[in-house]
Amino acid sequence: MTKNRQPRSIKIPGSIKTQFDQPMAIELRRLLWRQIQIGVGAVVAAIGFSIFQVPFKLAAGGITGVGIIINHFITLPVGMIFLVLNIPLIIVGFFQLGRWRFLISTVTAVLIFSIAVDLLNLYLPGSAERWPVTDDFLLASIYAGVLFGIGTGVIYRAGGTIGGTSIPARILYERLGFPLSQSYLYTDGAIIFLAGLVFRWEVALLATLTLVLSGIVCDMVLEGVSQVRTATIVTKKPDEVRLAIIYQLRRGVSLWTIEGGYTKSPRAMVFCTVLRSRVTDLKYTIATVDPDAFIVIGVAQQVIGGYGQRLPSSSINS
Repeated sequence: MTKNRQPRSIKIPGSIKTQFDQPMAIELRRLLWRQIQIGVGAVVAAIGFSIFQVPFKLAAGGITGVGIIINHFITLPVGMIFLVLNIPLIIVGFFQLGRWRFLISTVTAVLIFSIAVDLLNLYLPGSAERWPVTDDFLLASIYAGVLFGIGTGVIYRAGGTIGGTSIPARILYERLGFPLSQSYLYTDGAIIFLAGLVFRWEVALLATLTLVLSGIVCDMVLEGVSQVRTATIVTKKPDEVRLAIIYQLRRGVSLWTIEGGYTKSPRAMVFCTVLRSRVTDLKYTIATVDPDAFIVIGVAQQVIGGYGQRLPSSSINS
């Protein structure tokens, strides 16, 4: 019978700690800037939700979808329903996810989103009669997903959350390792299925499109459009490959000495990053000096630091 071992503690040197100790004014400024971003994101999400989801009953999962369904049966405003349903989730999230930082960011997003939704739903109907946006369900589902995805992406990028089903999903992930994608699949799928029963199945299908689009756009806002590719090259001619990449593409490289798993012969692994538009040039460059090289091209969301920068022409001695 094995005893439960306590995790080994790590002592952080004071030289590291002092680099992160910031004056209170800077911390408050960073906190304020995050809340402004969260507020802007909540307003953008509310615009997409109020203009394109509420009028067309596009209950695209989450607490927002539950709010649309409940609003169909009772006269409470959708924003108020969203706020009330989030209160118990925020309380649970406070004790399980980040406490005060989580609370401030989430409450900011939920309050601004709820207020903006109800204000827009109060004044938009009159404006829509004079300046109608669209009567097309498909266009509404597309633009609902785009705007809601942009708004939630800005919120997540600022370190906040718009509440709803993301709170229990994150708790399940952090406590039990349950995948976030499966949590969203079950909860949002159930809400969209319920919307199909309450309204009609065409609405449920379009709501699914809205949900998928919002997730794609949210990821793009959160991580950016990937323009960078990583290349891992296994070669017997590391110097030739290294110099060819530096000369032709002006990119720095990293080298590892490895051993072939089948032949047990020595090899070298070359690693570099290039723009997506230069992948063809990279493959041509490697094939020129080592046609037998093994190349794996991957996707990188971001490259930060000197290793990802283009080498100046002055550094190349031709």
